[in-house]
Order: sequence, then structure tokens, then C-alpha cells
Amino acid sequence: MTVPNIVLNNGVPMPQLGYGVWQVEDAEAEKAVATALDAGYRSIDTAALYYNEQGVGRAVRSSDVPREELFLTTKLWNTEHEYDRALAAFDQSMGRLGLDVLDLYLIHWPVPAQDRYMDAWRALERLYRDGRVRAIGVSNFTVETLTRLLDEGDVPPAVNQIELHPTLAQAELRAFHRENGIATEAWSPLGQGRGLLEEPTLVRLSAAHGRTPAQIVLRWHLQLGNIVIPKSVTPSRIAENLDVFGFELSPEDMAEISALDVGRRLGPDPATMSF
Repeated sequence: MTVPNIVLNNGVPMPQLGYGVWQVEDAEAEKAVATALDAGYRSIDTAALYYNEQGVGRAVRSSDVPREELFLTTKLWNTEHEYDRALAAFDQSMGRLGLDVLDLYLIHWPVPAQDRYMDAWRALERLYRDGRVRAIGVSNFTVETLTRLLDEGDVPPAVNQIELHPTLAQAELRAFHRENGIATEAWSPLGQGRGLLEEPTLVRLSAAHGRTPAQIVLRWHLQLGNIVIPKSVTPSRIAENLDVFGFELSPEDMAEISALDVGRRLGPDPATMSF
């Protein structure tokens, strides 16, 4: 299975479909990531907050897949936004992962009430200049916080990883990304299993294409140009989520899925998230 790449704004290729490990225990992460790598995934997304970087690192180091074929992402947590603390947090993440160079490092949340994300960004810029990370970006940033980052920073973010699924399609933010050369990456692309996949529209399209509702949603993301990181620890679903390149949704299908957008968040609002 060959996953297409999205070329980031600094020329670094990133697989458009990867494997996320949010809410996967560290002890389980090694096995889950090994299963994903065996299935054909080459992009793995973790974070300091997930407390499973060690398990991810063990899976990567024990895999037969060459390191240069893998794309690994982790994230800086909200308590580490001071410049020196951000640099130290990166060192700690790299120690847990057992890596020398990271592919993508993200600020996990802007926490605007704290007003330290520019300090954190300057630390990420330092790591990027020093060649310790191939690309830097953010997660859960809004048009407002991205605008400040673009105005005051030296390196534009390569990626903004945001909550994005058919009931929260984020059209305005995705348009801003396109205008500024920022790749859109979707977390919770399948709606966290909280009813999205039972939507009648998705069930009908699933039957029409001979695919599962999850595959229909992932295909919608890919055709929008989103990067996606679905999570599962079930081997059959890990493989199923990767098997989305042998069919195509029509423009009418895409429009029907996009019409499910009601602006409903499942996670915190980035404008007010403060912990």
C-alpha cells in the first residue's frame, strides 16, 4: 500500500495518511505501532501528553522499516511554553523516542490566555535551524493565533493539526491554511466513535461504494487535501483505515458529506482552552 505524500511548505514530504496513538497506553503502544507499520503506515503521531512516546520509540527501533522511510510527529505540552523549557521538553521527548532527528514537532495548543506560544515558537524555530527537526508546526491554532505566528515568527508553520471531521469541517480555517501554505491535518477524523459513523448519509454512501462508513469519511478527508491520523488498536481496523485508495467519491458524494457540518466540537475550544 503506497500512501501519497503532501509536500510541506519547506519541501519535506509527509504521508497524507498516518497512525495516531492518542489514548493508547504506553505498554500497548509498541504493539499497536508495530501492527500499523506492518500494515503499511509510515507516519506515526504521538505527543508528550499521551505518555506513550517510549512505546512508540520501541516499536520504531525494533521495526525492519528504515528510519528514513518513517515520518514521526510529537508535540510540546502547554506547561512548557517558555523558551528554555520548550527546548528541554524536546530533549525529553527525543530521549523517550530514542531518536536523533524528529520529522515534525508541534505546539499542542496555543493557550492564548497564557500568552506564551510565541516563546514556544521561537524555541521550535531554534530546533529547526539546528537541524534537530525537519519541520515545525502547530496544533489547534485558530486564524487569530496563526496570524500572529505568521506576523511575528521567522519560520511559517508547516502544519496545523486541528479537530476536523464532517460535523466540524473547519472550512474557514482550511481556506486560511491554503492561502498561507499551511497543511491541514485532522485529529479525530472519524469523530471519536461518537455517532458520526451512524449518520444515514454515511451509511448510504458506505453501501453504495461497498466500503465501511469509516473508509468513506477518510476518503472525504483525503479528497479535501487533509492529512489524517485515524487511531485504532484493532488490527483489522488499522488495516481497514489504510485501505482507502482504491475508490473515489463523486463531487455529489463530497457535497453530501460536507453538508453534515454543524460546527460541533468534540474537544476543547482552542480560543478558551487554558489547561
